[in-house]
Amino acid sequence: MSARRSPPVALTHKPASGVHFRVELRDLHAHLFAITLHLPQPQAKQTFQLPAWIPGSYLLREFSKHLQGLQAWQGGQPITLTQLDKCTWRTDGASNAALELRYEVYAADTSVRSAWLDASRAFFNGTSVFLRALGFEQAPHTVEIVAPAGKPDWRLATALCAEKVDGSGFGRYSAGNYDELVDCPVEIGPFWEGAFDTGGIHHRWVVSGAAPSFDGARLLADAQKICAAAIAFWHGAETPPLCDYVFLLNAVDDGYGGLEHRSSTALIAARRDLPRSHGDGEATWKPGDGYITLLGLISHEYFHTWNVKRLRPSEFEHYDYAHENYTQLLWFFEGFTSYYDDLLLVRAGLVDAAGYLKLLTKTINQVLQTPGRLQQSVAQASFDAWVKYYRQDENTPNATVSYYTKGALVALCLDLSLRREGHTTLDAVMRALWQRCQGGPMQESDVLAVLQELSGRSYASEIKVWVHSMDELPLSELLAAHGVQMQADAAQPAQRLGLRVVPGDGVRIKTVLRGGLAERAGLAAGDEWLGIETSAGAWRLLRLDDLPLYAPPDTAQVTALVARDQRLLRLPLELSAGPDAASDTVQLRLTDPNLAARWLSAS
Repeated sequence: MSARRSPPVALTHKPASGVHFRVELRDLHAHLFAITLHLPQPQAKQTFQLPAWIPGSYLLREFSKHLQGLQAWQGGQPITLTQLDKCTWRTDGASNAALELRYEVYAADTSVRSAWLDASRAFFNGTSVFLRALGFEQAPHTVEIVAPAGKPDWRLATALCAEKVDGSGFGRYSAGNYDELVDCPVEIGPFWEGAFDTGGIHHRWVVSGAAPSFDGARLLADAQKICAAAIAFWHGAETPPLCDYVFLLNAVDDGYGGLEHRSSTALIAARRDLPRSHGDGEATWKPGDGYITLLGLISHEYFHTWNVKRLRPSEFEHYDYAHENYTQLLWFFEGFTSYYDDLLLVRAGLVDAAGYLKLLTKTINQVLQTPGRLQQSVAQASFDAWVKYYRQDENTPNATVSYYTKGALVALCLDLSLRREGHTTLDAVMRALWQRCQGGPMQESDVLAVLQELSGRSYASEIKVWVHSMDELPLSELLAAHGVQMQADAAQPAQRLGLRVVPGDGVRIKTVLRGGLAERAGLAAGDEWLGIETSAGAWRLLRLDDLPLYAPPDTAQVTALVARDQRLLRLPLELSAGPDAASDTVQLRLTDPNLAARWLSAS
């Protein structure tokens, strides 16, 4: 590592104005990026700040905890830096000479939210590595990314505008302002690459870490269908508001997630869920649930290109990167996107009606099996995302509801209500909102105004009940009007008892749901459920699904043998079903395919 007061590295490109960065992959094994910031015309006592969060992931992640060795120079001499708070520094320099900062960033986060660097791959979001020069946020920004030594097969992919780069993508990129700079993640490594054009947009795909059996052609073909469906949804035959888009997918042994950006997305998926090629004599690969889930993730993040990155809450018009940015509209921006991500798979021809109803059933059951839906409205859940949804614990299902899943069901109810009345559809509402807000900031009042304009009546009462109260949604009634029956289904042991367990060997309790049989028995999160005692003897319980094996359906009560804090407890557990035991588990059945098809098709 360099000495504490070593001079700044020489930059190959020093613009006369704006902000310029140089990124070096300093030490692959120590996971260290080296960053140099050049500011030609600073303010006196210039202040810098590193974001504390990344847009799209609503939690203060305090990225400054990974910044180290921050130093400043002016006129070739070191100057003093004073830290003002957790993520803000001020220099004591003057305004008559260029200012340079140098620092390192530790990068060992495998998620899509931060930064990663090792001997096999590099990735970073700008919010993790680029200090913000306060007062210069709207100035042009450039970044020079240096190719690592000894890695001739490594390439670079990003949605940043290339100014002067080599054949592998290393070199100088530009952005119109700081927001644009940090909204373009960067992938570096020996990745697989493919591309397609659709709807006037060039789509580049980059996949890192895939297994040798990976079928890139299948992924491209399916992703192209999704992108075409989304572009047609928003614009029909009109020209979309972008010309290039980049998918960055990191394949790992076990992982899932995505983060939207204005002209790109970062994804993470399990290798086993990617499509696989097959050789002569081998059976044709058939997509499983994991691949369908991945296609839904691709659809979700791509839909965000319009819904949250352009059409967005008015509170997000100007980001405050140092503090929470509160909004009550995540039920719309995440929830409605969650409604359309699976629906567009149907319209793209990637799942059929039965497959879609399977996905919708999962969403409905997730909401119905969350007691927190009766404690918190989905609007309040949006506002509380910073302290509840992104800081989940054993009580989270009892205290809050997901604005993703319930928001998706609010969208479903609106869509089915509008279609039943025959005046318009939610598709038309979304497109009218895009036009009304000019693809920019919006408020809930805009949603209400467009609903009234297109339907001919006010939907204020529905929004008040479905979004701002804890009342149940009229799912069964609305689905039935569109050829789908919602009926109670036999509950599995976890649902019947009202608990959730940690996957793996043995029965370790993760959550005890409010008002359930497990709570009444005194079971608690963290308990290890060892076995049960019945009138027929005692049994070791290695899987919760084995409970009916040892306690047949006519068993009214057992004694749960539980280990808690190294103490062994015997807890009486009622197993009698009761009249509402299975009410939180439903299934959907297609009763009128023609009627359902009019809802599921594009309109």
